[in-house]
Amino acid sequence: MSIRAVLTDIEGTTSSIEFVHRVLFPYSAQQLPDYLRAAENRTAVSSLLDALAQHPDYLAAFPASVQSESFDRTAAATTLLLDWIREDRKEPILKSLQGKLWKQGYEQGAYRAHVYSDVLPALARWSERNLLIAVYSSGSIAAQKLFFRHSVEGDLSRFFCDYFDTTSGPKRDAESYQHIARALGFLPGQMLFLSDIAAELDAAKRAGFAVCGLQREGSELICAHPVVGSFSDINL
Repeated sequence: MSIRAVLTDIEGTTSSIEFVHRVLFPYSAQQLPDYLRAAENRTAVSSLLDALAQHPDYLAAFPASVQSESFDRTAAATTLLLDWIREDRKEPILKSLQGKLWKQGYEQGAYRAHVYSDVLPALARWSERNLLIAVYSSGSIAAQKLFFRHSVEGDLSRFFCDYFDTTSGPKRDAESYQHIARALGFLPGQMLFLSDIAAELDAAKRAGFAVCGLQREGSELICAHPVVGSFSDINL
């Protein structure tokens, strides 16, 4: 069965892990307290704070017994969210808020998203061959779109037909990949998944995908699947 679509991870695959951990995470941690305080009454942010207040971690840290009339919900939320940033938690509430903060940073020109130099030529080559290209990352869909729209290689969003995050399911769960294949209208065997994480490659393979691992500088990907060091080494 020939490959008709490519589904790619971002961090450690198209882009350096260091950019996320040394630029995006610190920026969101620095901006989060003031952002929440300024936007706590806006509907989009208030609804996220409402959802956070029902999270088991929040209820464990701030049980009803400590939530008096003077309890500062926004300060409590800030404390928990900063802990999640330090732990690199894949919580949808955090990812949504980070997406809003990163949008601010991109639009203000605070940074540009790192993309390896071999990625753009490959995207262009696959696009010319009419292969569909989509993204599946733990970052929110909004954050993914911003990432590729504001990259060091320019606006790469024109190459991607769709974006998926963990609302489609965990990245180490085979059913998530089956869901994405159905959403894109392909059989799993018609899709190639690219990642630097062995467990994600394993899950996609169980779902019926073709898979290829990316071993970028400094990484040690150990898996039973094909592994390359560059998008230029991927032969479809």
